[in-house]
Amino acid sequence: MSNYTANESRYEAMSYRRCGKSGILLPELSLGLWHNFGHVDNYNLGKEILHTAFDYGITHFDLANNYGPPAGSAEENFGKILKESFSGYRDELIISTKAGWDMWPGPYGNFGSKKYLVASLDQSLKRMGLEYVDIFYHHRPDPNTPIEESMYALDLIVKQGKALYVGISSYSAEETLEASKILKDLGTPCLIHQPRYNMFDRWAEKGLLNVLEKEGIGCIPFSPLAQGLLSAKYLKGVPASSRAGKATGFLKVEEVNTTVLNKVHKLNTIAKNRGQSLPQMAISWLLKDKRITSVLIGVSSIKQLLDNIGALNNKAFSSEELKAIENIIK
Repeated sequence: MSNYTANESRYEAMSYRRCGKSGILLPELSLGLWHNFGHVDNYNLGKEILHTAFDYGITHFDLANNYGPPAGSAEENFGKILKESFSGYRDELIISTKAGWDMWPGPYGNFGSKKYLVASLDQSLKRMGLEYVDIFYHHRPDPNTPIEESMYALDLIVKQGKALYVGISSYSAEETLEASKILKDLGTPCLIHQPRYNMFDRWAEKGLLNVLEKEGIGCIPFSPLAQGLLSAKYLKGVPASSRAGKATGFLKVEEVNTTVLNKVHKLNTIAKNRGQSLPQMAISWLLKDKRITSVLIGVSSIKQLLDNIGALNNKAFSSEELKAIENIIK
């Protein structure tokens, strides 16, 4: 068993924002386990990252059925760490997981049927050793399943006591509005939306953020650093340990091109003038919008985690800074 005891001043180190119109407050930074927590990764380092995150007031840990690799292994490792370190802190945590991507063979292991969503959450709960999760997401819209069926599944899961709240991820503005109306009618309102959103990927600004505000739904962007592009990591090439360098990474080498790197260099200069690292400025740039509830970070080291947390020390931008940034990224 772990000798871990959480930092007594952890809640003094973090600010929390209300999630839409719900009773839930989320930390301005949440920790995602998409990368670096699978069976291919260092288990003890993952445990140390989780300890440090909680010590700094990060109470929200975000997973999905397919996180690893291999798929399911991030939940398995997280379940072990929960048992070893966090069993006495469960009621201080928001734990989320998702289903929507390919998970097992055959026609029932993918997308958005009630069969798949309910079975997947049952598997996730078993892997993590939990009776319920705080938030369960439909990970992506399913073009071939009626949106009503996916939302009925989310409603059923809450009524079964397997999740306290539900959310959606990567739904368009129109799909989000439809899903929200269905869930409200069922009595299980949509708590939160998780879109990919960063300085280089701004589709959420084209209607989605307005829908979320109108419907009272929280927003937690993932990939705030564009898989590491919004950092100094690639300014001198592609490190073997980076997401573009790893065979298991999701960032493709061709995405690290001259045009992108030219923008990164210019953004890095602005960040330095603000007394921030580029990742810190990229996180602060998201948090400047009050419609953003929390920013979902992913880290591979304690140093990276602490750097990300440092973004919270400077969330204000001058109009000149915002204009300069806009001229670079538009």
